[in-house]
Amino acid sequence: MFKTALRNVFAHKARLMMTVLAVMLGVAFVSGTLVFTNTISSALEKSSAKGFDHVDVALTPGSTEAEGDKVSKEVKLTDATLKKARSVPGAASATGVVSGYTAVADQDGKLVGNGFSTKGGNYSGTAGRPDDRYPLAQGSAPHGKNQVALDSETAKRAGYKVGDQVRMSVDGPVLTPTLTGIFTTDDGNVAAGGSLALFDTATAQQLFHKPGAYDEIDVKAAADTSQDQLKTQLDKAIGTTAVDSETGQQLADDQAESIASSMSSMKTMLLVFAGIALFVGIFLIANTFTMLVAQRTKELALMRAVGASRRQVTRSVLLEAFVVGAVAAVTGLAVGIGIGAGMRALMNGTGAVIPDGPLVISPSTVVSALVVGVLITMLAAWLPGRRAAKIPPVAAMNSVHAAPTTKSMVLRNTLGALVSAAGVAAVLAATTMSGDSGQAPMGLGAALLVIGVFILTPLLSRPLIAAAAPLLRVFGISGKLARLNSVRNPRRTAATASALMIGLTLITGLTVIAGSVQGAINKMAADSIKADYVVSMANGNALSPDVLKTLDGTDGVTASTGLTNSPSRVDGRTEFLTGVNGKTIRQLAALDMNSGRFTVGGSDIVVDDKTAKEYGWKTGSSFTTTYEDGKKQRLTVAGVYQHNEMMRGVLIDSATLTPHVDGTATDMQVMVKMSGGATEANQDRLTKALGENPAIQVQDKQDISNQIAQIFTLMLNMLYGLLAMAVIVAVLGVINTLAMSVFERQQEIGMLRAIGIDRKGIKRMVRLESLVISLFGGVLGIGLGVFFGWAAGQLIGNAMSTYELILPWGRMGVFLALAAVVGILAALWPARRAARLNMLAAIKAE
Repeated sequence: MFKTALRNVFAHKARLMMTVLAVMLGVAFVSGTLVFTNTISSALEKSSAKGFDHVDVALTPGSTEAEGDKVSKEVKLTDATLKKARSVPGAASATGVVSGYTAVADQDGKLVGNGFSTKGGNYSGTAGRPDDRYPLAQGSAPHGKNQVALDSETAKRAGYKVGDQVRMSVDGPVLTPTLTGIFTTDDGNVAAGGSLALFDTATAQQLFHKPGAYDEIDVKAAADTSQDQLKTQLDKAIGTTAVDSETGQQLADDQAESIASSMSSMKTMLLVFAGIALFVGIFLIANTFTMLVAQRTKELALMRAVGASRRQVTRSVLLEAFVVGAVAAVTGLAVGIGIGAGMRALMNGTGAVIPDGPLVISPSTVVSALVVGVLITMLAAWLPGRRAAKIPPVAAMNSVHAAPTTKSMVLRNTLGALVSAAGVAAVLAATTMSGDSGQAPMGLGAALLVIGVFILTPLLSRPLIAAAAPLLRVFGISGKLARLNSVRNPRRTAATASALMIGLTLITGLTVIAGSVQGAINKMAADSIKADYVVSMANGNALSPDVLKTLDGTDGVTASTGLTNSPSRVDGRTEFLTGVNGKTIRQLAALDMNSGRFTVGGSDIVVDDKTAKEYGWKTGSSFTTTYEDGKKQRLTVAGVYQHNEMMRGVLIDSATLTPHVDGTATDMQVMVKMSGGATEANQDRLTKALGENPAIQVQDKQDISNQIAQIFTLMLNMLYGLLAMAVIVAVLGVINTLAMSVFERQQEIGMLRAIGIDRKGIKRMVRLESLVISLFGGVLGIGLGVFFGWAAGQLIGNAMSTYELILPWGRMGVFLALAAVVGILAALWPARRAARLNMLAAIKAE
């Protein structure tokens, strides 16, 4: 039987090539994902571990617990703490660390690095004792507020050399210190494409609003002291309630775990799409083996007649599948390794710098690729093999088994209807739940509905394909024959169309959701913001108080307000208050008031409906709050507004809140209204007033919407690219089905040629058949995608009040046209092959 299986594989090399290619693509995606994520994780872990080489124990600020009316406060690490750490037995040295966001601009004024990877810190060395963390490659250490040092990579990318003035910003105002030194570092952020700017300790503390305080104290152990021993000594000397301590090894392990966790979501997403490609491939494999088995029915019957058992026949088909799967798995693994290396190079090319490191091909990656490829192929081939083994030899010899029985079709349609109904019920039930609790039922319902529709596809194919009959009549006898051929074997048509259906279902559903969310964001920005511009830091950090002062003094500004966040205690819980200018806020924000009035001033506040419901407040309610400084005040709810993503929580007058803020009050955003409205000239005026700062964003309402849209657009484009693999597999399925259909119908095609249909007519017949099957799958996919998009929108609408379903008719038209193109392209080779058949040889073929 093994020899028979091998002979059959080599006898059908061309037919099995499509199957091998489909499995190979799926396996390549799985192995490529594992290689890519393992390589990045390993490189980041090794890079981050180097950053802890100079740390044996790290001390970080502890915090007092929020109890009753007491607001949680962070305990500061001071010079006294640093001195105490240095004097602990077993401590060789201790270094105070200050860090914060620092945006560095290049010579053209553009930001170097991205987001939170653009860091600033302190150089703690002196002329006689350099800072071992940052060896100087050029120049000298920074001293005073007008000097800075940069890491070598940032200096190179930005085009700076020692003696240049560096354009940078910490929290708003532009700084232009002189570059005194360039250093090397093992910092993981820098290795990943970030930037690091160093000031002397006093300057760093002032710039990062931490006068006399440190973010961390790194302690180096003496030669005869272990990290655990040093930690024990530090805990005794300083105490564990005021300061948290961790060993350098623990920090490295935590960092590695954090990196693995962050990579896990990317790995999961990529593997999901690899799974989709493999799932689609199952239809192709099952289709291929079903047709191969059907073509060898007499051969299998003869084997049964000469003594082969049912198990041996099934085993023969499975052995054939094993060989195909093994070849596809090995090839897919090799291609996947190339994909992993290519994805890393692609990320480096887009500016997302990945630390250097070898390509990681773990044993688990190899095993996963082989197991997935072989199991998927054997699983898909099992049913056709089992079905062939059950055919009685005499019946097989006479081919009376070919047509599926009415009983089997009734059973299939009944099962499909039940599964589909269960899926629809689960999805509809999920739409009535909240966002988090409804996700699992909706996912289950969606899976059941897709499976149910797949089971029902043979039943659905007849009426839907019949609907295309008027259009096919235009093509005469070729069109009529194409329609009849496409419904001749409903199961085969179903398996072919379903592969395309799944890909278009996902693409359409994601497009509907993305378009509807974008519309909701645009409406939210237009409805809730009256301000012409919103000013904020590019990384989301707090702005310097100087920003609001600068904007207030800018020509054309008619109203402005900062948005200041401060923690407080209300009814034994921590509640953040948002300070706004009570005199101007109504000119800058438009809140949809559920009750009361939009009045903020003195002890009057407004609160969103969710917070009001949580505390049981309504218009006129009063409550006592304990501010950050421990002072109490009785506040009155002047109005309750409908929450939105732009404005939420408790709004209080800044004049009331600011005196109770612990330290300097900082604004997360500043809203600005200008005479003349939002114009390019006004935007330029604000940008220039802020020193053309690369770290500050000056955005109008459309800019805010576009920024959020970029996230969705990037995700959507990435998902389109990933789902393209499933569509490619679907194309292979159509080609495979048509090629085998042409092989089965050789006699019929020969007779058609003999009675007068020319080669062009035969080509047209095969192409139209492919077009009809592809459009059938496209219609089903788009229909399911719209339904799933609507259902997911019901969950999103619970959290986003402005959400409305928007159907992207233009894109759906493109998707349907894409399905048509798939059908036309897939038919090129089978149609050419059919037209080139010798009519006399075809008529004599069995």
